[in-house]
Amino acid sequence: MRSAAREPHGTSLRRRVLVAIVGIAALAVALFAVPLALSVERLYHDETAGALSRDAAWIAAAIPDDVMKKGPASVSLPKGVPSGLRVGVYTTDGALLFGDGPKRSDLAVHSRDGHVHEAVENGFLAVSAPIPSDESRKGLVRVATPYDEVSDRVHDAWLLMAGLSVVVVSLAVGLALRQSSRLAAPLEHLTRAALSLGAGDFSIRAPRSDVREADVAGLALESTARRLGEVLERERAFSADVSHQLRTRLTGMLLGLESALARPDAHREDAIRTALARGEQLRTVIEDLVRLSRESGDQSLCLDVRTFLDELRGEWYGGLAAQGRFLSLNLPDQLPSVAASPAALRQILQVLLDNAVAHGKGEITVDVADLGDGIAIEVADQGVGIPEGLDVFTRRSGNEEGHGIGLALARSLAEAEGGRLILRRPSPPVFSLLLPTA
Repeated sequence: MRSAAREPHGTSLRRRVLVAIVGIAALAVALFAVPLALSVERLYHDETAGALSRDAAWIAAAIPDDVMKKGPASVSLPKGVPSGLRVGVYTTDGALLFGDGPKRSDLAVHSRDGHVHEAVENGFLAVSAPIPSDESRKGLVRVATPYDEVSDRVHDAWLLMAGLSVVVVSLAVGLALRQSSRLAAPLEHLTRAALSLGAGDFSIRAPRSDVREADVAGLALESTARRLGEVLERERAFSADVSHQLRTRLTGMLLGLESALARPDAHREDAIRTALARGEQLRTVIEDLVRLSRESGDQSLCLDVRTFLDELRGEWYGGLAAQGRFLSLNLPDQLPSVAASPAALRQILQVLLDNAVAHGKGEITVDVADLGDGIAIEVADQGVGIPEGLDVFTRRSGNEEGHGIGLALARSLAEAEGGRLILRRPSPPVFSLLLPTA
């Protein structure tokens, strides 16, 4: 009982692509957004502090330097001070002289050095500046604005950046889903096609996609399916033809023995000898077919045709002579070797000679010609030949009359050796076997 295929462990391609694209997008947003957010906070802080510094310097310049002598009652702030600012005049000790601000400011004390200072004090972003004077520092100006206003601007900018980040990540998620589907769908189609191929469907067609590698893999799978289908078809035909050949020889041997047993006056010793001879031929056929099934197609064989045909003539000459038939072998003086398996060549010629004996008449001739890049072995007899329109290389079933016993097998063996088997002339019949030289 076949066990069901288990689903392999691991992460799917869709999830890998989704996680990769979204992760990279989120990392990129974080790497840009965090420094940008800090920069925006510093920018708004510095921008507000700069405006306060300008206001503080302007107000300090408008206040007379003898404010400490005249007193706060005789001094007023200049007109045009922006609303929302808290302005206060302080002594060099940091005590509030008049205006708006805390009663004591440590920030104001720092401006005794004659420079402008800024800090966050009591929830306000404050800037202090000294009042210009030709004498020693007499007073200081402190200008402040609520720090919440700066924080609100920063937070609004951060919310906008966060919204843009969400939009970017969402677009990345959409792109990742589309891309993962685009990449995974062809592989899923290929998986289904491979399963169909495993189930015996050699006509599979993998759908085309926009992914070049997946399309190449699909074309390769289709090509493999076609080749497997062709190989399987040839194997089936080969097996059927081989079975036909073996059954034909075995039937002939059994009929000879049964005929000898059925006739009281039969020479049983001759029948046994004939059966033994046919059994030897059958064994040779089986050995050749087994050898052919084990040989790899990339073997480079070099066969001496002259020696091979001389041996074949010795095997056939006696049997043909006993039937009143003759075998004539015509070879040129110089003949190159061929790239072919001896077992395959023996079976091909065996089929041609069997057909000549069974269906032909008169002398059987085997002519060999050198074609330069190959040789031609022609087998002919003096029979009536092949009926018009009959394809002798097509395997036929049933009791259909006609030539062609084993010719389909012979042609398939010739093609497997890189050669061709053709009917050069139908009447009198001439079969030509073309083989490449070694």
